[in-house]
Amino acid sequence: MICLILAAGYATRLYPLTENFPKPLLDVQGRTVLDWLLSDVDGIEGIEKYVVVSNHKFYDHFTAWKESCSLSHPVVILDDGSTDNPNRLGAVKDILFAIEEQEIDEDLLVLAGDNLLDFSLSGFVSFFTEKQATCIMRHYEPSLEALQRTGVATIDSSDKVLLMEEKPREPKSNWAVPPFYVYKKEDLPLIRKAIDSGCNTDAPGSFIAWLCSHTPVYAYPMPGKRWDIGNLQSYEQVKQEFDGSRLLKQ
Repeated sequence: MICLILAAGYATRLYPLTENFPKPLLDVQGRTVLDWLLSDVDGIEGIEKYVVVSNHKFYDHFTAWKESCSLSHPVVILDDGSTDNPNRLGAVKDILFAIEEQEIDEDLLVLAGDNLLDFSLSGFVSFFTEKQATCIMRHYEPSLEALQRTGVATIDSSDKVLLMEEKPREPKSNWAVPPFYVYKKEDLPLIRKAIDSGCNTDAPGSFIAWLCSHTPVYAYPMPGKRWDIGNLQSYEQVKQEFDGSRLLKQ
């Protein structure tokens, strides 16, 4: 399994902090967000390589990070060629870019590089192994406003995804979908097909919305807390609340 990190965004809501610096490399308790995320993944059996998709503007920051990181598996940094927010490729096209650039033909763990978790992703990978199908993550979200800003899934009693919508005006469930996925290798060629069929390419969940109507997709119940660093307020909040020692003990 390869771990793909989506890190090509421009984080305009965090300006001026991220105007010339990538959000995944911001400091939280003495380590970068990306280091916290991958220190957990590094202990998951079966992970063979990390692929980080950056934009052209921040590519040098990630290559410098690569030289200082201490992960157990090879790290590849890719430059998707975009230079600012208006000409960004979008998450789905970045995933396809990485797959084609690295000729990936194995199961793929896809993670947004700007999130922190207080639980291990090992359970998510085990869930994928059990289901033998592409998997997403889900958590209960009571807020209508929050649901309207994220992906929302409708799930049956077997955890199968019946419907997935990105930023719905009228959500059909309270199951919010964070940007964590495990793609079965047989489904990777479908990303190109989805794009050619008109799939929205900005949010990574848009591909899942298309995919779940073509092949089985299952949703793993998120077992802990997630911090999404979207603006300056949420960055200050995660610096106060995140307890890295808890994650390191897992």
